[in-house]
Amino acid sequence: MIKRIFLLLFFVLVISQFLRPDKNQGSYDSIATFEAAAEAPVEVKTILQSNCYDCHSNTTRYPWFMEVSPITHWMSYQIDEGKEHFNVSEWDSYTDKQKDHKLEEFIEMIEKKEMPLKPYTWIHGELSGQDAETLVNWAKVVRSGIGKTEEAPQTKEGDSLPIKESDSTAIEEVTAEE
Repeated sequence: MIKRIFLLLFFVLVISQFLRPDKNQGSYDSIATFEAAAEAPVEVKTILQSNCYDCHSNTTRYPWFMEVSPITHWMSYQIDEGKEHFNVSEWDSYTDKQKDHKLEEFIEMIEKKEMPLKPYTWIHGELSGQDAETLVNWAKVVRSGIGKTEEAPQTKEGDSLPIKESDSTAIEEVTAEE
């Protein structure tokens, strides 16, 4: 009986090697867009790349053991779950309110030491206290700037007050009539 169970498990493992989930292999361009929009300094980019992007973007670095089932299925699930909560590759599609909420959760998860997940740290190492502090401080700055970016008003040479483009059109029309 036990021999049959092991034989069945072996057969299932062999079959599962051929039934693989799709890999998370998108373009790095979407990550670069996030980094530019969030004004991530080089230090933050490095920390995010080594601790976050594998599960929270459309681009994952796959080590050799990810080719072995059932690990590949389990990791695929973890990646899908991570992207559902926060996906930097989708940053442009989030509203300002969603961006603020995502960063609020980002800060909370790092401060509670719930991210990165323990299975990830077994292989890639823990997030150091200094790195965690760097990420939290950066995320707080980004959060404070969300929704507050406006176009700088244009000024004409010799004007003491800034004017918007729509104002200058009205002024030019009045000047032309005189």
